[in-house]
Amino acid sequence: MNDEHISSAFDRDLETVQALIMKMGGLVEEAIMNAAISLDTRDEELAETVRAGDRVIDDLEEQIDEETARTIALRAPTAIDLRVILTVMKIASNLERIGDYAKNMAKRTTVLAQMTPITGATASLRRMARETERMLRDVLDAYIQRDAALAREVIQRDHDVDQMYNALFREFLTFMMEDPRNITPCMHLHFIAKNTERMGDHVTNIAEQVVYLVTGTMPEDNRPKSDKTSLDPKVSPQVGA
Repeated sequence: MNDEHISSAFDRDLETVQALIMKMGGLVEEAIMNAAISLDTRDEELAETVRAGDRVIDDLEEQIDEETARTIALRAPTAIDLRVILTVMKIASNLERIGDYAKNMAKRTTVLAQMTPITGATASLRRMARETERMLRDVLDAYIQRDAALAREVIQRDHDVDQMYNALFREFLTFMMEDPRNITPCMHLHFIAKNTERMGDHVTNIAEQVVYLVTGTMPEDNRPKSDKTSLDPKVSPQVGA
């Protein structure tokens, strides 16, 4: 009976934490898209909303950490249950980082709004952000449904985000070479593109954790990375916050 009581209590704790994870994930999805929309439409008010909302995302991560630590201390979870708890903590950490990248995008939006637009760039970045947001939505579904196949599909889709980033990198480089006045806005846009690419990497981290949660092993295949810009002899981009 005592074991049943502990199991029931653990299930309730897990339901609480999973509700927090889904709330956090929903806010991060919204932050990604609002940051991209604010960039594309030069909406500084929406950008500020994204920046302010990052505090809520950070608070949720802290709450999840506290809940999971309490659960470990009180419930003495078995090996399988502990795997669930550790997965939740890693998902929350990756969501927090994605939220940071969305906030950074919003910060640069305020600066770019005062500069001459680079034709087509913000629309392309919005498409890239939309694909990243879709990956995040799908990987959260994979987590709730314990769907390793969907998680592996998300891992493969990171290749598409990398390809988008590579295309934008070349485009920005061309704009800068054609007109020195484009250098400053293109550098800001490049940082946004790189941050969006990094969002995709963190979504992939979550997908790998889902595979681990369901199967007990991390994916064996190497990630399909396609970011080749660091090999470019002309420029080696540095990414900042």
